[in-house]
Amino acid sequence: MVLQRVVRRAVLFAIWTMFASSVGPGAFAAQDEWAKTVEAAKKEGKVVVAIPPSAKLRKQMQKKFTERFPGIELEVVSSRGSKAVKRIGDERKAGVRYFDVYVGGSSSLFTGLVKPGYADAVEDYMILDEVKDPKRWFAGHVYVDNAKKYGYTFNGYQSKNFWYNTELLDPSGLVAFDDLLDPKLKGKIGFYDPRKPGGGGSTWSYLWTVKGEDYLKKLLAQEPLIIGNQRALAEALAKGKVSLTIGMTYYSFRPFLEAGLPVKPLPKPFKEGTYVSGGSGNLAVLKDPPHPNATKVFVNWMLGPEGQQVFTSAMGQPSRRLDVDTSVALKIGYIPAKDALTVEEFRKYENQSEDKIKNIRIPARKLAKKMIK
Repeated sequence: MVLQRVVRRAVLFAIWTMFASSVGPGAFAAQDEWAKTVEAAKKEGKVVVAIPPSAKLRKQMQKKFTERFPGIELEVVSSRGSKAVKRIGDERKAGVRYFDVYVGGSSSLFTGLVKPGYADAVEDYMILDEVKDPKRWFAGHVYVDNAKKYGYTFNGYQSKNFWYNTELLDPSGLVAFDDLLDPKLKGKIGFYDPRKPGGGGSTWSYLWTVKGEDYLKKLLAQEPLIIGNQRALAEALAKGKVSLTIGMTYYSFRPFLEAGLPVKPLPKPFKEGTYVSGGSGNLAVLKDPPHPNATKVFVNWMLGPEGQQVFTSAMGQPSRRLDVDTSVALKIGYIPAKDALTVEEFRKYENQSEDKIKNIRIPARKLAKKMIK
């Protein structure tokens, strides 16, 4: 019996020695730092995060995070990105530091947090190797800002931004963008307001890039119903007020699909293709966060396999992490970049970087404000 214990200990020691020699001292240092950070985070008690307006995401994030880190409360504030960054900016100007982390759209993140200097370097909050290692991510580490420091993009996908009412429209005739100019569609198109950040503006900017301003004038001559409320526009399609919508995705139509209403994405993409989005999957750490250690814990969890799986499952938007199952996304009209594109294609068609925001999306939004009264 004693001999068996000695042999077992010897075997375990040999395995441990082999493991230690293979991972090196850096891994142990990181684990030690992580353990200390988690303990310090428990003393802080909570982390405050702004997230997209999704009850499912809020519930799943809070459940999984608190199960993983008992003693650290995850306080989430759900709202549109533009609303969240305005609140954060107003508070910062007043000397109030309430939020630790922002998760949401890239345009709001860049213009509302990075540009005015409210964001901290995300890399400084990465501790775990599974998060820091760029090989765990399709296309490596991707940032919104050119400095590659302040806005981390963890999603990457192409989405189906054109949805139709299956009882009112035969989608077989929609092959190219010019088909949207068919007189039969006049007054039958709904457009998620391109004058504001979001899928409507992103689709408008892509149309502008591919087809030009004259095409947009012709599209507006189709007298589209332009609405800035996603639910209202999705309801207009579901109830047959319009036959086709532009600029919204499964995220907007989920409750109508679950209710069995006749809405679907177009079965085939237009021949001109579409852009690559990060969607709501962008993360920024607020400068001098009120709960710095809990912020580190959250960032490493959010960018780790579990946090990314939670986000992908709740939002449907696919993560760029190579070890996250994104099959659910394909079922609802999101095409993971890691499955469909090369890294070169991803970089060519992405629309969430600083250059694309400044040179395409913002000018296109200004054009929309000029053209749409």
